[in-house]
Amino acid sequence: MEKGLLPMSSTQPLAGYVVVEIGHSVAAPYAGLILAELGAEVIKVENPAGGDSARAWGPPFAGDMGPHFSAFNRNKASVAVNLANERERDALKALIIERADVVICNLRSGAAGKLGLGADTLTAEKPALIYCELGAFGLGGHMSRKPGYDPLMQAYCGVMSVTGESSERPPVRVGVSMVDMGAGMWSAIGILASLLSRKESGQGCRVDTSLFETAVAWMATPISRYLMGGGSQSPHGSGAAGIVPYQAFCTKTGWLVIAAGNDRLFKSLCDVIGRPELAGDPRFSSNGQRVLNQHLLLPVIEEFTASHEREALARILDEASIPNAPVQNVEQLVNDEHARQLGIIQESQGRQHVGLPIRFDKERPSYRSPAPSLGVDTERVLEAYLKC
Repeated sequence: MEKGLLPMSSTQPLAGYVVVEIGHSVAAPYAGLILAELGAEVIKVENPAGGDSARAWGPPFAGDMGPHFSAFNRNKASVAVNLANERERDALKALIIERADVVICNLRSGAAGKLGLGADTLTAEKPALIYCELGAFGLGGHMSRKPGYDPLMQAYCGVMSVTGESSERPPVRVGVSMVDMGAGMWSAIGILASLLSRKESGQGCRVDTSLFETAVAWMATPISRYLMGGGSQSPHGSGAAGIVPYQAFCTKTGWLVIAAGNDRLFKSLCDVIGRPELAGDPRFSSNGQRVLNQHLLLPVIEEFTASHEREALARILDEASIPNAPVQNVEQLVNDEHARQLGIIQESQGRQHVGLPIRFDKERPSYRSPAPSLGVDTERVLEAYLKC
């Protein structure tokens, strides 16, 4: 059977494909993780002098790796290659030409090309190769050669301008690497689309994405609001621009997010809080009016929620089919019964990690191996090529 054509009941649809990840930090490793979870053999290339910089991002540490590395590099092999060493570089290139279906690269712009490992060189020698270049600012603009990290893109692309409590407060970064991980997801999507296309044409493809383009994509709604004449969006705390009520409310025992995102749900909420007349009040009868008059509406809801315990209020809202959720911390999430029931927090060999958020025929891709120690697979993977 041709590789990648396993039965759809399989959680490893990419079994048989070989991916070489010349990547570091979060974006490229997350792309590699997605492909590894789906069954591809992912060979991670690391500098012998310390490896992927994410190994040192901590504490805490488990052996030679911090949380970022542990989270994004399981189910991979690690080979230590000094790219400045011609012999080792040639061995890596030979491996790619002979075995690889995909290369993922997020070295600084132009660096891979100077080493003979760029898209133009490798795809010329192997036309069936899919080469994914994951850059910082993208190709073609005057900033294309600038380095970049997730917080820079959240700042430059306006994400920080719409995040936080108010425009008067200091800028706030989203607390997870949403731009890095998003760029990794776009890379994986592009690679998968290219693999499908290659089945028909036999030709590989160059896939390009960047942190900058990913951050701009996440800003689609604020940009659309601006282009429609709504001005620049400001921070709304836990709320959302253009939807009211749609935010966290304080209760006696913690915060509870209530999302009455349409007129029907708002009417139900008015009944729950004992103010059914508000649903027919012209100031609140439509979402647009609720947004304009939220300074009058929100205090009414806040007064009600402040008089209830969170769990009791959540039950009342559930009975009325009004979407709600408690604001949980990481410890609560890890121990959350629903997360456990879905199997998204996976455990194997005494280790726990977050699984891939996708299932095939109700089965989630399984844990196969922990994030590797630096260079642990070098001899096994590269020995034959180093002897050439």
